Amino acid sequence: MAFWEELFRNEILISSVIAWTIAQVLKTIIDWWLNRRFLAERLVGSGGMPSSHSSIVCGLMVSTALVYGIGTFEFAICFVLSAVVMYDAIGVRRETGKQSKLLNLILEQNLFELNEDQFHEKLKEFVGHTPLQVFMGAVLGIATSFIVHRFY
Repeated sequence: MAFWEELFRNEILISSVIAWTIAQVLKTIIDWWLNRRFLAERLVGSGGMPSSHSSIVCGLMVSTALVYGIGTFEFAICFVLSAVVMYDAIGVRRETGKQSKLLNLILEQNLFELNEDQFHEKLKEFVGHTPLQVFMGAVLGIATSFIVHRFY
């Protein structure tokens, strides 16, 4: 029982997980509203608005700052991790999504002779984020950390 009590007293973990959960739920609702269809995959999938990656790392970073202070190595680690994750979401992962979209289009046009063994399913196109999606995820993570900190 001590394990669970200690786990739920971890403000930093709770802030991060709540920020991620809110982002995933919002992402699912926004996707449903825009496309008029419910995709359960959006509850755990990457890509879309807001960025859950940004939410979780910004929640981690800000809650670490609130608990330990900005002059600590804990905050420094979280800051660097956040910068790398958000940069990657806008850069490499976004480009991967664009390439997947193009490859799916090429395969749909049957420009190449492929049998079913060579290509089973479409490539995942929701991988990265636009700068706005990353920014909104960051705002969500930051706000969540301040709200959770107020109650701890």
